Amino acid sequence: MSNVQVTGANLNITYVVLAISLIALAIAWVLRAQVLAASDGTEKMREIAEAIQEGAAAYLARQFRTLSYFVGIVFFLLFALPADTTSIRIGRSLFFLMGAGFSALVGYNGMWLAVRANVRVAEAARQKSAEKAVQIAFRTGGVVGMTTVGLGLIGASGAVLIFRENAPTVLEGFGFGAAMLAMFMRVGGGIFTKAADVGADLVGKVEKNIPEDDPRNAATIADNVGDNVGDCAGMAADLFESYAVTLVAALILGKAAFGNEGLIYPLIVPAIGIVTAVIGIFLTKLRSTDKSAMSAINRSFFLSAVISAGLTGLATFTYLPAKFDQLTNFSPKVLEDAGNINPRVLAFGAVLIGIALAAAIQVLTGFFTEVGKRPVNDVAASSQTGAATVLLAGISVGFESAVYSGLLIAASVFGAFLLGGGSIVLSLFAIAIAGTGLLTTVGVIVAMDTFGPISDNAQGIAEMSGDVKGEAAQILTSLDAVGNTTKAITKGIAIATAVLAATALFGAFTDAIKEAVIKAVGEGQEVALQYQGVLDVADPRNLVGLIIGAAVVFLFSGLAINAVSRAAGAVVMEVRNQFKMHPGIMNGTEKPEYGRVVDICTRDSLRELATPGILAVMAPIAVGFGLGVGALGAYLAGAIGTGTLMAVFLSNSGGAWDNAKKMVEDGNYGGKGSDAHAATIVGDTVGDPFKDTAGPAINPLIKVMNLVGLLITPAIVSFALPTQQSTSLIISLVAVALIIGALIRNRRQATSIEY
Repeated sequence: MSNVQVTGANLNITYVVLAISLIALAIAWVLRAQVLAASDGTEKMREIAEAIQEGAAAYLARQFRTLSYFVGIVFFLLFALPADTTSIRIGRSLFFLMGAGFSALVGYNGMWLAVRANVRVAEAARQKSAEKAVQIAFRTGGVVGMTTVGLGLIGASGAVLIFRENAPTVLEGFGFGAAMLAMFMRVGGGIFTKAADVGADLVGKVEKNIPEDDPRNAATIADNVGDNVGDCAGMAADLFESYAVTLVAALILGKAAFGNEGLIYPLIVPAIGIVTAVIGIFLTKLRSTDKSAMSAINRSFFLSAVISAGLTGLATFTYLPAKFDQLTNFSPKVLEDAGNINPRVLAFGAVLIGIALAAAIQVLTGFFTEVGKRPVNDVAASSQTGAATVLLAGISVGFESAVYSGLLIAASVFGAFLLGGGSIVLSLFAIAIAGTGLLTTVGVIVAMDTFGPISDNAQGIAEMSGDVKGEAAQILTSLDAVGNTTKAITKGIAIATAVLAATALFGAFTDAIKEAVIKAVGEGQEVALQYQGVLDVADPRNLVGLIIGAAVVFLFSGLAINAVSRAAGAVVMEVRNQFKMHPGIMNGTEKPEYGRVVDICTRDSLRELATPGILAVMAPIAVGFGLGVGALGAYLAGAIGTGTLMAVFLSNSGGAWDNAKKMVEDGNYGGKGSDAHAATIVGDTVGDPFKDTAGPAINPLIKVMNLVGLLITPAIVSFALPTQQSTSLIISLVAVALIIGALIRNRRQATSIEY
């Protein structure tokens, strides 16, 4: 790589980016004040909202205490990994803490405001103002979106200002910290929310034939708490790490491809995204001609995407030169490979691909999960013949949508690759820039995601309080259905960013192999021979690595779904026992003990965190040190390919089942209480851990494993020398032993639980 010096005008631009990120945080504060200024409803509504707030805050406090041990251990392990200088080692570890801290902060901030916005949305609906309800819910999401982009850019621009040309190496720690915390928050929050949701549905709706959020159901408070710790806190952290890791990938490859400008341009694109996010958030208003809130949300999303494209084009053609030889501190080898490629066309074309991908996923996911579209209509219609056909119809929707989404993402990756004109470095940089282009809309994307759980909570508060009825209740039902679709869309966009970032990081991984080999054995023919065979498909070790990478995705998904099953079983037994031991609950003379279910969900979700975390970190270590860097590369490729399809399948199946249930509850095929309704409840129950636990957690899983691979590559190569091979084998065996131990412990916990 070239020795890039960040000075002069480029430093000034970085300071401007840092200022814009601070402005984003200021706008978040303004939006927060607007949300909190709205009326918070009746006394009964406030009482329920306060119970949700208390449960969510208590859960996250316990979760962060648990995760602090993991963060502390990884901090010291990261410091032990090789780096060019001690200052880079220190910076990488400190930025790991920053990434983890920012991810936690974004998640907590999202939860804190959401549990206060939900009652305000319910009150707006009670006043029969659908427009006000949509505005409160979306602007609450806007606070989380502005926090996400603001903190992400503070981390990236701060690293460039402090470490200059070494910023990409330091930011590996930042991205790793963000991804690791997001994975834990997605898994833990997902188990909590779906254990409560499944338990509440199975006892309340199926066995007792009472409404979803009936206050007589002891799991209702836990269900509403779960929406916030899973979908608000977990997804906010997830999208923050997507933002952070994509920036890291772009900066690493930008340094190699564009020299000085390659470290600055990836900061300019998301800075423009902040401007367009503000526009999109403030323009989201429900019109009298809109069929649903989805129309208003789509309008603001596509408008912000178009504005992003226009402003990015202006910035690109202003900042970048028209020829590669006009770039500063570029690599002569890149110049030789570039030919007649125009840097402006390459960069702007990649950004357009990313923006187009976000828009296409919005449309495609909406088609497969939105109420009124053919796939959801078909799933709802299948309820007339029972739960089995509902399950089959939903699974088929998931499989089919995964194919189209996978092909769409693959086409975008290949399109960006072609922009590089045959140069691997330029092509991978284009893929990374496509990721930053996709994330120019991340402020609106986060707002869309947060809209879902807030609407769900608002409906729950309204039903439990009994103060929102008739037309007002119908407003909340409509918003809840739209929220299911927006959540599915954001999950689709998140997995697309995972693929783009992972592909770009994969390129950084292969470059790290080359550099590590050169350092280990010196220049010469031996280096060329070792590097040439790194990803040889004829090498059986690489095939083994590929299969293991794919298998880890299945194992991770299975662990998450099984955890929900066990925790939900405990919730079911608790709710049943409360109905049995306290018969006055059903006639309203006794109150359920909501806190007991919250405690069960908290205990079980936190207990399940260790095994997925150990698997995500130790599996790449076991493969890399045991089978070599080639097998590790194949492992990562297998995980990316399988994870993409699995995540979309799980997310869209769950979304289709959920909205099919909503269609029946709206009066179709017999309505509430019918056999068709019972069938769709079963489908929704199966879909809950699909779409809100296992599916979303695959996104940070992929990036955690890629970053682990990138970080350990120099050590793998150095230990691969003949004098160090025994040490390499010992490290691999220790990693395997830790995984096996975690799996055995997990299985023993499963068999020892008494319902």
